[in-house]
Amino acid sequence: MTSSRIDSYGSWKSPISSDLIVAGTIGLGSVRLDGENVYWTELRPTEAGRNVLVQRTSNGQIADVTPDPLNVRTRVHEYGGGSYLVHQGTVYFSNFADQRLYRQEIGAEPVAITPETAWRYADGVVDVQRQRLICVREDHTGEGEAVNTIVSLSLDGSTDQQILVSCSDFYSSPRLSSDGTQLAWINWNHPNMPWDSTELWVATIAADGTLEEPQKIAGGRDESVLEPKWSPDGVLYFISDRSGWWNLYRWQAETEALCPMEAEFGSPHWVFGISNYAFESATRLICTYSKDGISYLASLDTQTKQLETITTPYTEIGGIRAAAGRVLFNAGSATEPGVIAQLNLATQKLEILRRSSNLTIDPGYLSVPEPIAFPTENGLIAYGFFYPPTNQDYTAPDDERPPLLVKSHGGPTGSTSTVFNLKIQYWTSRGFAVLDVNYGGSTGYGRAYRERLKGQWGIVDVDDCANGAKYLADAGRVDGDRLVIDGGSAGGYTTLAALTFRKVFKAGASFYGVSDLAALAKDTHKFEARYLDGLIGPYPEAEALYRERSPLYATDRLSCPVIFFQGDEDKVVPPNQAEMMVNALRAKKLPVAYVLFAGEQHGFRKAENIKRTLDGEFYFYSRVFGFMMADAVEPVAIDNL
Repeated sequence: MTSSRIDSYGSWKSPISSDLIVAGTIGLGSVRLDGENVYWTELRPTEAGRNVLVQRTSNGQIADVTPDPLNVRTRVHEYGGGSYLVHQGTVYFSNFADQRLYRQEIGAEPVAITPETAWRYADGVVDVQRQRLICVREDHTGEGEAVNTIVSLSLDGSTDQQILVSCSDFYSSPRLSSDGTQLAWINWNHPNMPWDSTELWVATIAADGTLEEPQKIAGGRDESVLEPKWSPDGVLYFISDRSGWWNLYRWQAETEALCPMEAEFGSPHWVFGISNYAFESATRLICTYSKDGISYLASLDTQTKQLETITTPYTEIGGIRAAAGRVLFNAGSATEPGVIAQLNLATQKLEILRRSSNLTIDPGYLSVPEPIAFPTENGLIAYGFFYPPTNQDYTAPDDERPPLLVKSHGGPTGSTSTVFNLKIQYWTSRGFAVLDVNYGGSTGYGRAYRERLKGQWGIVDVDDCANGAKYLADAGRVDGDRLVIDGGSAGGYTTLAALTFRKVFKAGASFYGVSDLAALAKDTHKFEARYLDGLIGPYPEAEALYRERSPLYATDRLSCPVIFFQGDEDKVVPPNQAEMMVNALRAKKLPVAYVLFAGEQHGFRKAENIKRTLDGEFYFYSRVFGFMMADAVEPVAIDNL
């Protein structure tokens, strides 16, 4: 047996390279069933981040459906989701470049069925009786904010479109009853986000296809209603957090709770098409729920309301689709990359239909996350997942503690994932420890935990990230003098705020992060245009508070190096957010690096850019802390170092 080499943390040579990560990994999402065939989307970094629709037939044959260069992705709400549907062998999808809807028979060329206008579409369902598609439409043809509606359009490609529901700021989840006589949908209005307050409505479909007798079923002030679905026997089910937790309900003249639990059966509506439950039959519902950051698969008897957990090897489960005798879902665990799995409900046999990565990595190089709870401000507890440095070929000197990278997730209404993440293993296999924080405001711990961030963005999240790092340093598990933090989007803001307003971290990396909150309030897209009302306060009434919490206006308090990564086509956080901060740091003579990617939007999809961010951030810290890298990477230009 070969003994481990002794070398400093950060200098360990790892088989988990950035080239390996981008070449061997795809993103899997949006599972759909059509008879015996299964469909999903694949995000492929090696194809410039293109989303490809894939089909798996009943005999196990897998093939691409959408031809190059078509990209199955909608820009409704900018975050998209719900970009395609399949009905009896015909696919309907949104193409990213022109945002038109296309119809495609399997094996044939796609045909556009919507006109060339500034309209976007998402979250569709086929109305078989009336030979039409019902979906959310976002109209960008006028001045000011886009106009969101629910519309119907002909499946034959005629340009006529009928507005079915209008006058609310936002819509999602138009869902037809099993007999085609009723339509349910979700709507909400500024300044609410869908995890704050939504309404569930139902209307009867008239002979001419319009809607009549609309009725509000659930939702309203301080209630988030999600995912309406009709059971095969015509009962309307939905998810609501009226109890403080997103739980399952159904409506039959009155609302009935199905299995009240202090667990989350829902997740925040950042994208369309989320599916946390599905019907195997009228009497059996398959669902996923989350407790303490871990996901479980379960079966609910709709008659007895008994919930039975189904054993799986996974800690993250979503995208539930079901048919008689089987359930399909997206899943992953701490030791297995994301997969699309199919479970035979009678035999409990689990089949993997697709893996996000076929890479085989020796477990001796893999760090397994440890759930931690740590004290934070006001006597409260916050949560996260700690990954210790792990590499079977190395040990560090006895008197050395590892540097710690704290990761602040985006949203901020979101959560970390326990799914095997090669980007985290990239760090831990080189000798860094990683803390992935579920700060106050994160989902998965009930509405009260989610609302800790109400009016407190830039305070609670920053304190929780800082206190998590200090907790590990005080416990002797990491080096308190080598604490760094990174994050993207809202996590990028938390990163910049932590570096500016706390003296815990010694360096950091911002990925398309916010530096000027007022600029974000004035220059962002409709979906998030009033998001900050709840997180900070209404703008411009609370302008002084926006300025007070903006890192850009407190660079005199910032005294550590920062690297920025930004896409030049980002509409969510425009490049000027990063550039204003970079210029301020340059003027202050602080070490700073700025990497701008052409053709990237909010989040990086191209393989070469994902590689550049991994290697660039690691290179930046090697220069800041003075450790030797085991491998040569493309240098990053660092000003004022």
